[in-house]
Amino acid sequence: MRRKLVVGNWKMHGSRAANAELLSALLKARPFGGDVAVCVPAVFLNETAATLAGSDLRWGGQDCSAHEQGAYTGEISATMLAEAGCRYVIVGHSERRAYHREDDALVAAKAQAALARGVTPIVCVGETLAQREAGDTEAVVKRQLSVVIHQLAHCASEIVVAYEPVWAIGTGLTATPEQAQAVHHVLRAQLQAATGHGERMKILYGGSVKADNAATLFGQPDIDGGLIGGAALKAADFIAICRAAG
Repeated sequence: MRRKLVVGNWKMHGSRAANAELLSALLKARPFGGDVAVCVPAVFLNETAATLAGSDLRWGGQDCSAHEQGAYTGEISATMLAEAGCRYVIVGHSERRAYHREDDALVAAKAQAALARGVTPIVCVGETLAQREAGDTEAVVKRQLSVVIHQLAHCASEIVVAYEPVWAIGTGLTATPEQAQAVHHVLRAQLQAATGHGERMKILYGGSVKADNAATLFGQPDIDGGLIGGAALKAADFIAICRAAG
């Protein structure tokens, strides 16, 4: 039985006061039945680490560079994330792909850099509305994931995958449990064929997950938890989602 994982992605939100209130509420709400982590803006990583140290809650980055070090102003290396105690880092989020023109090869290189420093990459894949309407969902997500698998070779089984249909992120639209499960099943079969360990790997769903739909989504056989955006900023909602996973 795969243990559920719920990861809050704060995106470009947060302040010292708001973060302290949210993290305090999460700590008080424990224990959860699954694993819980928050991926926070880099400037808040040290404070988050200090607050969560000694607990069973984990923290992570929202992106990392494919480079180890160098003249890359504004970038953050996987080594830096590791030194901040990060368990996870999100790579290939649809917003990075869209706004920063990140392609599949760069996402794969970032995942490789993270694994090399002991940080688990949460590799995001997903289709746009136009691609879904054209019937290309399976081809798109398999292509995105295949580049990562090829780059990581025998280490590919160490990643977490997050399926996030682009059309359901921040729109209020959500894939039905059946739609989400169908894509997760395809991804798990791909991982199993490539690594031989697909049955034990975690595949998360991301895209307008809320307290009132989390349990149904997480109840699908191939959905192992969620990558949560807006609802992760509201303590009551995020706690309810975390409890739905356990």
